[in-house]
Amino acid sequence: MSKKKYKSLVCAIALATSFGTIQSAPAYAAEADAAEAAQSAEVADAAAAEQPAEQQNSAQTPVDQSTAQEVQPTTASSTAIPIEKRDVQMSAWRAGRPEEQVLSQGMKDYVGQTIVSADIVGLDIVPQSVANNVIQSKPGDTFTVAAVEKDRAAIYDTGYFYDIYPSFEVVPEGIKITYHVLENPILRSVEITGNKMETSETLTGLIKLKTGEILNSKTLNQNVKTIEEQYRKDGYILAKVSDMNINKEGDLKLVINEGTLEDYAVKGNTKTKERVILREMRMKKGEAFNVKKARRSMQRVYNLGFFEDVNMKLNPGVEPNSVILETDVVEKRTGNFGIGAGYSSSDGIVGMISVGDTNFRGTGDSVKLVYEMSGDDTDAHGYVFSYRRPWLDSKETTGTIRIYNRTYQYDDYDTSGNLTEEYMRKYAGGEISLGRPVSEYSTNYITLRNRKDTYEKYESGTDRSGANYADWRKNNFGTTRSVTFEHITDTRDNIYNPTSGSRANLQFEYAGLGGDFNYQKYTIEDQHYIKVGHAQVIALRGQYGHGNGSIPESAQYKIGGQDSLRGYRDDQFRGNNMYLGTIEYRFPVVTKVTGAIFTDFGAAWNSGWSPEGTHHSIGVGLQIQTPVGPIRLDYGRGSNGGRVHFNIGGTF
Repeated sequence: MSKKKYKSLVCAIALATSFGTIQSAPAYAAEADAAEAAQSAEVADAAAAEQPAEQQNSAQTPVDQSTAQEVQPTTASSTAIPIEKRDVQMSAWRAGRPEEQVLSQGMKDYVGQTIVSADIVGLDIVPQSVANNVIQSKPGDTFTVAAVEKDRAAIYDTGYFYDIYPSFEVVPEGIKITYHVLENPILRSVEITGNKMETSETLTGLIKLKTGEILNSKTLNQNVKTIEEQYRKDGYILAKVSDMNINKEGDLKLVINEGTLEDYAVKGNTKTKERVILREMRMKKGEAFNVKKARRSMQRVYNLGFFEDVNMKLNPGVEPNSVILETDVVEKRTGNFGIGAGYSSSDGIVGMISVGDTNFRGTGDSVKLVYEMSGDDTDAHGYVFSYRRPWLDSKETTGTIRIYNRTYQYDDYDTSGNLTEEYMRKYAGGEISLGRPVSEYSTNYITLRNRKDTYEKYESGTDRSGANYADWRKNNFGTTRSVTFEHITDTRDNIYNPTSGSRANLQFEYAGLGGDFNYQKYTIEDQHYIKVGHAQVIALRGQYGHGNGSIPESAQYKIGGQDSLRGYRDDQFRGNNMYLGTIEYRFPVVTKVTGAIFTDFGAAWNSGWSPEGTHHSIGVGLQIQTPVGPIRLDYGRGSNGGRVHFNIGGTF
């Protein structure tokens, strides 16, 4: 019998304390393969740390089933062997069993002789027919070493025997072959230990061995593979059945080693503090390593937006079957600075300064300040300041504060795209937002807002600064104090360039905490990304909003422009209700350049639940990845003609 065949049994059932004091494997298999098996186990452990889940091989070598026959053994209730008799059998077996080397040399003396008979002895529980049916050597055949080894393998492959060896008797007619077998014990119980990530109920349900029947090592081998496959399916690619033993009473014990995450290592971060990266990891040191959680950790690190590239690899740990998860990052520029200036005879010096960093001092905090100035206080001027801290505590509470006081020129258009008025408007106040995740992919937010909008002065178009438009100004300008509740579930693989997953957003805003306006707004939005082909993506978006009460123009739903209905002017359509839809096909053009073909459709209206007229557009676009972030350029064509849109930051 070949080493490979015998090693299958050794791997399938390492009976460390079987039958009292017998060695952990059949004598001939142990002698030939002990060193090789130990070395293979070490290599397998190291390789498991480097290979992805789908490439992991089972720790158990499956038994060749080509010659095995499925036969139900006799149950223990009628033929169980007393322990005392088993001890006697084991003692006799150890005394009479020849060494494998002696057998191999002795068989060569009988090559070419005629086989007179081939019998099996030692059967107490297994029916004679089970073993006899798999023997291929028949009376009249010519004796060969290969045929005997094949018979031994076939008898082993039934799964009911712990050890087997042949003996030979020369008679005048030829050679008689007798196969001596040592049966496996009757299985009394099964115990699984070492499992933390999979319940004992789950693993026990995968074991098809029946108590009260003789142990079948082939079935055990298959069950062990099934257990390890269950672990791998759930992401625990290092998990294995590290030890199996059965005592002489028939109590089988399976020991699970789930594979441990020993430590983390971070490389490539020069600005970003190591804790900013490590806090995104979904596993704690000492836990069982899970490749799904490792993949999710890599997504979270990349979605921070601080790195051009993120890679992870597994390095062997100090302890057996443990790994060190190494994260290699390539940082990108996260700070930005912009300045613009000009001069006019009426306004004097005008200018703008913008400074910010999405990874402020490597802490992961985001800060931004935009300041505008001009020679006249009634012209564009003011500031907008924001600060976001993504981890206020260990529960990943997010905090954001925005303070603003800005005057700017606003161009107001009618639904046909014609200019109604250019006027200076001002908004001042602030917002505080807190968020906390409720699951891996879902987060709840609450935002308090206090904002005052003011009509500053008329510039051109229809003059609405006079008494005739006093009601219009009263209904649309004033102080808004509101609270907004928001729930977001985001399963996108990459928030900057998604190829799969979705993002769902439920939002409710209540205004009426003092101030000049009292209204409620309910908004739902869903985005889906479907990968087709090698690198093409279909992006889908649907949004619906409904409002009640006295909603000012600054708080109304608006569609039109780059982020909603391309091919139309920014905020061309406004109302207390809205719906919006987008279908976009994205495809790679060259490296870091993505093309798009899209259609947008939607409407905004003031009363009722059903839209009053729908506006459509079709168009094409390009998105370019640059050091300052993605730049999106779109051309959309709607009912009013075509329009080019430009945006830094991409689209949905």
